[in-house]
Amino acid sequence: MAGIGFELRRILQRDSYAALLQAYGYAGVISSGPWVLSILGVMLVGYLSLDGIEAARDVGQFLVSVTHLMAASLIFTGSLQLVFTRFVADREFEKKKRLVFSNLCGVLTLVTLAATAAAWVLGSTLFADTGMLYRMIMGSTLVALCNIWMVVIFLTGMKRYRRIVMAFFWAYSAALVAGLALRQYGVEGLLAGFLFGQVILLFLLLGRVAREIPGDALSSFSFLRPSQSYYVLVPVGLLYNLGVWIDKYLFWYHPATSQAVIGPLRASLIYDLPIFLAYLSIIPGMAIFLIRVETDFADAYKRFYDAVRDGDALDHISHHKQDMISAVRNGLYDIFKVQGLTVVVLFIFAERILEMIGLSQLYLPLLKVDLVGVGVQVLLLAVLNVLFYLDLRLQALGICLLFAVGNALFTWMTQQLGPQFYGYGFLGSTLLASLIGIVILERRLAWLEYETFMLQR
Repeated sequence: MAGIGFELRRILQRDSYAALLQAYGYAGVISSGPWVLSILGVMLVGYLSLDGIEAARDVGQFLVSVTHLMAASLIFTGSLQLVFTRFVADREFEKKKRLVFSNLCGVLTLVTLAATAAAWVLGSTLFADTGMLYRMIMGSTLVALCNIWMVVIFLTGMKRYRRIVMAFFWAYSAALVAGLALRQYGVEGLLAGFLFGQVILLFLLLGRVAREIPGDALSSFSFLRPSQSYYVLVPVGLLYNLGVWIDKYLFWYHPATSQAVIGPLRASLIYDLPIFLAYLSIIPGMAIFLIRVETDFADAYKRFYDAVRDGDALDHISHHKQDMISAVRNGLYDIFKVQGLTVVVLFIFAERILEMIGLSQLYLPLLKVDLVGVGVQVLLLAVLNVLFYLDLRLQALGICLLFAVGNALFTWMTQQLGPQFYGYGFLGSTLLASLIGIVILERRLAWLEYETFMLQR
């Protein structure tokens, strides 16, 4: 376990409260840093550009355009993210690191061509009534974001968390400066500044890859070969990202809960702000998630499979399995405990938080529901991560399918029931998927020795 696992263990070896706080703070920054920096960077561009009615309209169009670009790019690349991550992990295990860089170039080529084609089709159809410059910037940003997610998922798989956070910091700082410099040109100027930041981010990430990862060929598509890929991960990644965003799309395109902003893009004033504020609360839970996965569980996992490969005694293997089960249970419990405490604290100060940022108290009930839903989503991420460690791909597929379909169905039902039920669709789907995932995980861990020895292909 290279990278952050070693760093966290080094900090925790000092065995003091200061070291513990440092480890959790470090884990919180590197696990949630990119997401938080993205939100804060975009919101700062919008806030600092507000200057009159005309500027407010431009800022609104900018924020909605960026939100739709983020959603579309994540869903668009979701089908390749896990497939490519697994390919990289397998090549690392086989000590074939030189194959990784060429395949990264291959996946970026594929993503660029597909995203460019999608941008051209959408620009000439759904966005036909918007300006040419707006369409060009939107299309270019979509292509850049799709490439960024693939490089980020690659570096995440290589455990380069700190490099990712620093790249996001510098890139979104550049986007902020460029956006403010170009704000006089309206929504196109703000989007051009954002695009500038994304291009910088992409090249910073690619520069890090080129310096650290050797390669023998410029481009390769061996990650698509059936013998080296697990195609079941295609719908897993797609369904998870769709599950995260489907409730937002339903609110964006429901006539009673949304309004047109620019071209075909719509926003839901009642739903968008609470859910995105709630996502800022994931830092404590993500810190626990990263520490528990990269230290306790990863160590127990490695000891178990090393014992299996080395032909260790059965009682030793069983002991390592119990360590894995304890690590999973303690990790899930700690996530529940810490994220739960975070939610309780935010419940107490929710009214004051809304008042400080100038939002109506009418958002309070939905914000509280979203805080719980986002907290449960951290638990769902932890369950899925352990399933991927154990190579339980079909089980992960079933949970992601349940999450996506459940979020769509439950959200639609809450829209029919009325505003007092908004947000419960997202909460219900994450809770149901998490609980079923935990049950599956408990059962499969109980049979781990049997599946390890008897079901090998």
